[in-house]
Amino acid sequence: MTTRLDLKEYAPVDCRLASEQLDLLLRHQSELDLSIELTQNDGGAVRLTAGSTVGAVEIGDLSISIEPKIGIDQLLSLACYAIGVVKPQDQRSFDFEERRALPDSLALALASAARRAFAQGLLHGYRTEEQALQTVRGRIRITEQLRRRFGAGLPVELRFDEFTDDILEHQLVRAAVVRLGAMRLRSPQAQRELGWVAAMLEQVSAVEFGPNDVPDVRFDRLNGHYREVVGLARLVLRHGAYESGRGRVRASGFLVDMNRLFQEFLVVALRESLGVSEQALRADRQLPEIWLDEGDQLRLKPDLSWWDGPTCSFVGDAKYKRLASSSAPNADLYQLLAYATALDLPGGLLVYAAGETEPASFHIRHAARRLEVVSLDLSGSLETVLERVGRVAERVRVLREEARRQRCAA
Repeated sequence: MTTRLDLKEYAPVDCRLASEQLDLLLRHQSELDLSIELTQNDGGAVRLTAGSTVGAVEIGDLSISIEPKIGIDQLLSLACYAIGVVKPQDQRSFDFEERRALPDSLALALASAARRAFAQGLLHGYRTEEQALQTVRGRIRITEQLRRRFGAGLPVELRFDEFTDDILEHQLVRAAVVRLGAMRLRSPQAQRELGWVAAMLEQVSAVEFGPNDVPDVRFDRLNGHYREVVGLARLVLRHGAYESGRGRVRASGFLVDMNRLFQEFLVVALRESLGVSEQALRADRQLPEIWLDEGDQLRLKPDLSWWDGPTCSFVGDAKYKRLASSSAPNADLYQLLAYATALDLPGGLLVYAAGETEPASFHIRHAARRLEVVSLDLSGSLETVLERVGRVAERVRVLREEARRQRCAA
């Protein structure tokens, strides 16, 4: 019999678990970002507190759902904006029942987008094939024919273009369906909808994509109507796949790190607000090597930085984590100071999710640097959140202009 645990980000929940179940949770505690505290009561009573990793996971006979504090519909809205699926002018909302787990909601969103995309028929494209056939088709590969067939007439080594629905867009969607379908979805509707998508893509190759190896898809007038379904598929594949075969019991699930999601959303939203490109406002994965020390041993990778060619003119960091008080932790400020020092900037900006800290400004002694702290409220409509991002963008502009004026005066 399956035991269901419904948790919410940062909210403690008291429950009773068998010793075997508690052992399973302890084994996967770090991956789940889960705090486990034994209570004073007898009989396996424990207090579970989820961290900033949300989603759902199956471990043996445990079915665990962790709901984000901003709500599943808001999470999907922000995530899809970050990957270009949703724009602020779009009125479509991810309006799901709150009791549904994140994988169920994603499955329903993916299937709904697939129905809209496939309504015009499955997209086809040309794919180059190299095969040995009994009849001539396309171009004969003369060199291969002589090398492999020793002058025999048949079969013929050929290269030809195949007009097929086995294209990258469908491979991504099918891989996402397989990823979600491997979970123990709680919603019968989600199971049915995923089954429909799987049936539509039955002839498409089963390709596995790692979280860091999900290819981009370029959209044009021919495949533009696939933007939403492919974007959702890439979201599923890039975030949260969790598999563990340690011990006798396998764990599988779909988990999203809200810290990473917050950073990705903030970077994209700031680019839009500032009207700059990826090459100007860069995320941590797009940076040149930045070193704090002269010996190039202490490498730094700030979440946010604005570059004028080879010169950095702004640096910042995005923080979603839960704080013990309303003040920014010293460790976060020290980190930002290290960024500003290494890049020779007069200051930097820490951006927290709203409710975690209060706005503040710190003037550093003997260093002539100012560290600013702001918060971003993620509640409300996407349009409202982006308006708040605009206010953060103003602080980015101010800090950048200060850095540029300082360099000009030097």
